[in-house]
Amino acid sequence: MGRGSDAPPLFDVEKPAIAIAHLPALPGTPLYDEQGGPDAIVEWVRRDVEILTRSGFDAVLFCNENDRPYQLSRNARRRRDAGACRDRGGPARLPVRRRLPLGCAGGPLGCGCDGRASFIREVATGVYEADMGLWAPDAATLLRRRRSLDAEHVHVFVNVTPEFASSVGTRDIATTARSVSVSSLADAILVSGPMAGDEPSLDALRAAKGACADTAVFANTGVKSTNVADFLAVADGVIVGSDLKVDGGTWNPVDPERADRFMAAIREARRG
Repeated sequence: MGRGSDAPPLFDVEKPAIAIAHLPALPGTPLYDEQGGPDAIVEWVRRDVEILTRSGFDAVLFCNENDRPYQLSRNARRRRDAGACRDRGGPARLPVRRRLPLGCAGGPLGCGCDGRASFIREVATGVYEADMGLWAPDAATLLRRRRSLDAEHVHVFVNVTPEFASSVGTRDIATTARSVSVSSLADAILVSGPMAGDEPSLDALRAAKGACADTAVFANTGVKSTNVADFLAVADGVIVGSDLKVDGGTWNPVDPERADRFMAAIREARRG
């Protein structure tokens, strides 16, 4: 990872596969299930996590992808609601192996996972035109917050090509990735496609990896059992969500057969 000896290694395997556990819509969002309430969210995630851990994934990333339409991180109320609900679905109530790395997507440091988050996935740098409006994240504040919380163990995976957004700048991906790695102290660089479930180009992944020799680069979206070997030939790891779901739908429950098939492809790619 990007900080070398300052941060302990997250994974005990080469080319890790991180599975996303998507939470149903959280309280206060348009698609929230008032009748089911928070307990229905926990039970949904419990089932998915049981399948993902049984299939052998190397980490689980909790993500509130269904809180559509998305709000920007400056909205503190949304952060508190999301964090509180993620806490309720943390490992105290979920079947997570003790040493399995856990992460939170789009959340503040230490949110969710009962404080056991060892990494977060975040858009932390740049300025973007997005579905949500003008987006200007702040890596300096984020990392100073990590320092003040004595949370140096929490790795920050920085998405440099965020979904649902376009950069207002003109730097190419290699320059951006190198800058984010060196100046913004990213622990890993993530390369995404234009939307959740859409794959990035291999050329973009190669460009980012070529510019970041000392920082891990992950394929962040669109990874499938049918293309994961191609991605792992370039990337240091992958994050997968949609391909594990029933019919490949992002907001559907995890399909055990798809999860097993994906990990079989991962093991084959590692052998290759």
